[in-house]
Amino acid sequence: MSQNESHSHIFVVLFIAVFAAMLGIGIIAPLMAIYAVKLKASGIWLGVIFSAFSISRGILMPVVGKISDIRGRKNILLIGLFIYSLSSVGYVWSDSISKLIEVRLIHGIASAMVVPIAMAYVGDISPKGKEGVFIGTFNSSMFLGMGMGPFIGGVINDAAGMDNVFYVMGLLSLFSFLLILTMLPESSSVGKGKKVVSATFREMFNNDVVKGIFLYRAVNTIGIGAILAFLPILADLMGISSLRIGIILSLNIVLLALLQRPFGKLADRRTKTPLIISGSIIASLALFFMPFASGFYSLLFLSMIMGIGSAISIPAATALVAILGKKYGMGGIMGVFNTGMSAGMVLSPVLSGVVMDTLGIDYVFYIGGVASIVGVMIFYYYLHK
Repeated sequence: MSQNESHSHIFVVLFIAVFAAMLGIGIIAPLMAIYAVKLKASGIWLGVIFSAFSISRGILMPVVGKISDIRGRKNILLIGLFIYSLSSVGYVWSDSISKLIEVRLIHGIASAMVVPIAMAYVGDISPKGKEGVFIGTFNSSMFLGMGMGPFIGGVINDAAGMDNVFYVMGLLSLFSFLLILTMLPESSSVGKGKKVVSATFREMFNNDVVKGIFLYRAVNTIGIGAILAFLPILADLMGISSLRIGIILSLNIVLLALLQRPFGKLADRRTKTPLIISGSIIASLALFFMPFASGFYSLLFLSMIMGIGSAISIPAATALVAILGKKYGMGGIMGVFNTGMSAGMVLSPVLSGVVMDTLGIDYVFYIGGVASIVGVMIFYYYLHK
């Protein structure tokens, strides 16, 4: 098998496996808030439940990423996917807020072993100058899974109950585990006597671009992170049905997925910074204006605009990270980048929960939109120090 054929094989296996795993996560996304509310969770506890996943994920990702640079990526992926599949049973058995938080923490540990490691695999095989199209195309597997998931989860919930939604999540993760086990070779960037590229975290953060992209990802996510946890609540207050809420979330992410490859190609041909900034501003403004929606169609429109904005910025940002990864270690730098997102996802639900309890649901989106703009300003500052 030639190198191109080998890389194509790796890419296809990772694309399918990650799509299935993210589909599993996506089908529970719109139901987590409802599930938590049934357990008598307030706005603040709802935020803690959502944040628990990102806390464990964010702490472990840089460390796991660096380990994968030195020891290999495949076994880490397998452990993560196996824990994913077991988590489905944990959700079903959670009959209190504390137990649900414990399961979310374990699920976050598994996620630390899946998403950044898969991204590092793709970064390893991306040719110089084509990082945008490779990473952008791969990103679409995650977003397609997350985008299709809410609709499918709503259908399963209506037809068979919430427990079966969690069991389907487990089966999808088990499928990904078996696919990786039988079809994926170890990354060619590690082992086999090759020199390992793995910088220290201090060396990474001495680079202003690394600092800028990390802080941008963290602060921007504080705003954008509100959508999964609190958009269903906003839509429910507008009298929108659960099926239509699933459609709103699904179309946002599916549109984001379908545009990853074309905007990834654009990121390879153009300067990446303007794409990151302009796309982030578009998404932030759409988030800010969501409380002004009058019903299903206007909220759907704003959600789609937000998806387009994110589709412009994300391939450029991840391509920039992949370029940095070839200098500092792909697993480590992908872990750092995704930890920035997790930091935002930890703060976002908790802060949004406090805002909802004190000021009302509308202000979750006002403050989120402003926070996302601040993230763009921080990114611009570090790139032009």
